[in-house]
Amino acid sequence: MKVGIYSNKNFISENIRLIDQITLKLNSCGIECRKVFDGKNLEGLNVLIVLGGDGTILTVAGDCARLGIKIMGINYGHMGFLAEFEQDKLDSAIDLICTQNFITEKRSMLNVEICGKSYLALNDLAIQRSTYGNKYSNTIQLSAEIDGSVVDNYLADGIIVCTPTGSTAYSLAAGGSVLTPDINAFALTPLCAHSLHSRPIVFSDSSVLKIIYKKNNTSVNVAIDGVIVGEFEDSLTATVTKSQYYVEFITTGQINFFDKLLSKLSKWSR
Repeated sequence: MKVGIYSNKNFISENIRLIDQITLKLNSCGIECRKVFDGKNLEGLNVLIVLGGDGTILTVAGDCARLGIKIMGINYGHMGFLAEFEQDKLDSAIDLICTQNFITEKRSMLNVEICGKSYLALNDLAIQRSTYGNKYSNTIQLSAEIDGSVVDNYLADGIIVCTPTGSTAYSLAAGGSVLTPDINAFALTPLCAHSLHSRPIVFSDSSVLKIIYKKNNTSVNVAIDGVIVGEFEDSLTATVTKSQYYVEFITTGQINFFDKLLSKLSKWSR
């Protein structure tokens, strides 16, 4: 087994000794281990230990999915929804790798095609109005179609499309439904729609969703897992399907989703 250790740059500089300790312990178990500083040197790994919060995991999730690398998340961030283990469970987490006595949980991803480019999203796609500079826009006009049928036309700040994993992130904050990780569905959540009937929609992940933006002298930002990948002034169509790839998280299988949900949201609200 080959294991990598990844964290955000700030964490590396402040906790290099901890990373060295993990490396030493894994090496003593006969496991090859190396530090990973970005998503470009993941080839050959079986497991990636991620030290950080949800944002840190999201930066490497797509690359790990494409390469079939399992992720073990250790929460050194604020929320830590995606991390299975808290800091005080680090030793027992490393023991799981040494003994290979763990199970995995697969999480579905979005495949998003826009203007000839494809993106993977573990959490969500957000198409939203521009909020800065000369390209500042008020509301934007978006249309959503599922399997060729019009769902609604939206005059809104934007639209979020999320996986079950992402349903506890931006979509939840915008009033979307929580989806359990094992459900075969995605959700569409309008952002501040100027309508009394526009509500979140849960739909099958086997469907094809199209979000259409028609130019109306405004610009829109497109964000994948919270990172803006483009700003568009022309008309565009975003086609969203279930990806052939999935993220595989290492877990003990002993943490109940609703217990974790309640714990994390209670912490968030304090």
